[in-house]
Amino acid sequence: MNEPTQTKSSFDSRFSNSLKMEDETIYAFVQKEFARQQDVLELIPSESLPSRAVLEALGSVLNNKYSEGYPGRRYYGGNQFIDEVEKVAIDRCKQLFGCEYVNVQPYSGSPANASIYLATINYGDKLMGMNLAHGGHLTHGHKLNFSGKSYQIVSYGVSQETEMLDYDVIKKQAMEEKPKIIVSGSSAYPRTIDFKAFAEIAQEVGAVSMSDISHVAGLIAAGVHPSPFPETDIVMTTTHKTLCGPRGAIIMAKAKFGEALDKAVFPGMQGGPHNHQIAAKAVAFGEALKPEFKVFTSQIVKNAHALGEGLMEGGLRLVSGGTDNHLCLVDLKNAPIKGKEAETLLDTVNITVNKNMIPYDPRKPLDPSGIRVGTPTLTGRGFTESECREIGQMIAKVVFNPQDQSVMNRVREQVKTMTQAHPIYPTGLN
Repeated sequence: MNEPTQTKSSFDSRFSNSLKMEDETIYAFVQKEFARQQDVLELIPSESLPSRAVLEALGSVLNNKYSEGYPGRRYYGGNQFIDEVEKVAIDRCKQLFGCEYVNVQPYSGSPANASIYLATINYGDKLMGMNLAHGGHLTHGHKLNFSGKSYQIVSYGVSQETEMLDYDVIKKQAMEEKPKIIVSGSSAYPRTIDFKAFAEIAQEVGAVSMSDISHVAGLIAAGVHPSPFPETDIVMTTTHKTLCGPRGAIIMAKAKFGEALDKAVFPGMQGGPHNHQIAAKAVAFGEALKPEFKVFTSQIVKNAHALGEGLMEGGLRLVSGGTDNHLCLVDLKNAPIKGKEAETLLDTVNITVNKNMIPYDPRKPLDPSGIRVGTPTLTGRGFTESECREIGQMIAKVVFNPQDQSVMNRVREQVKTMTQAHPIYPTGLN
């Protein structure tokens, strides 16, 4: 087939104003959300700023193509360029993480984890994962999630004394329970995870070792957090947190699991892949392979350290006493307000966090004792350690003085000065 002919008008010039002309209502909300993101300090650790190139790939004509199957093995015609995009994404991911097998089709983290379970264990088998209240994820065995309903769940947690993982205790638990799969990884654990130790435990009890590195994938890719490879059998990550790509997920593994995982993703869990999303993943992987990405992710960790120091200087306690990665888990038991009220109050001064349970939390999940904060988005905007330390102090002032409007006003002005100095996309999105 001949290469497509080039038109005189570019894609951008033909489409950039279409939303505004076609649907003023949605266009207005997009603009409002853009302004909100510009005007707030976004500290939710699972959020980041993808590049314009990633966003452009997401909004491309690749969205138009149906392509059930895999490169060279599609159920539809006309996929010669889609095949090439997917192969680029796979090759870049293998180079980035040093893995043998990659599937770049998963829509997001939850169906990716479901696909891994489908490929490796049977319904009703034992699954061992981190307790949600101690920093795990819903898909690691929570009773209200498909994982908790489909499998026998064995949950491990952190030590009550250190608030860190105790691998000797986890090993003993695994030896007693004999799970079929052991999941390492977390969504609210501020310390380094020893993936190799988990893999060794799994091997000793005859289980599949799986790591969910969604939160620290960018740090791993850049070498600022230990990798689960080559010891771990299967690794899943979302692509939109510290990896700074589009919302989506990938599965990586030892080659021997590849065929089963491919079948579990398609046709097991999903239909047609989202080709625009896969292209955006490829762009993000390419960006992460550049030397400046290591500098960027190193700054994320430095900023998280500084943020934590500011929080502690303001009188707040950090779970486990600090952080090794991109996030801090803040214990508000000594503050006059707790997680839910703190999240709401901080919103009023344009600081966005999320309420979060802390280990051994005496409160309910929807009104927990803590908040979770992180630095990927701040770092993407160019914030450095001194500013992040100041932000930590600002958060402490707000939660310790919830009725003092003078404090709220001062912090709100500080936020305004900071956000104006660090625009999210300095020249806009067009």
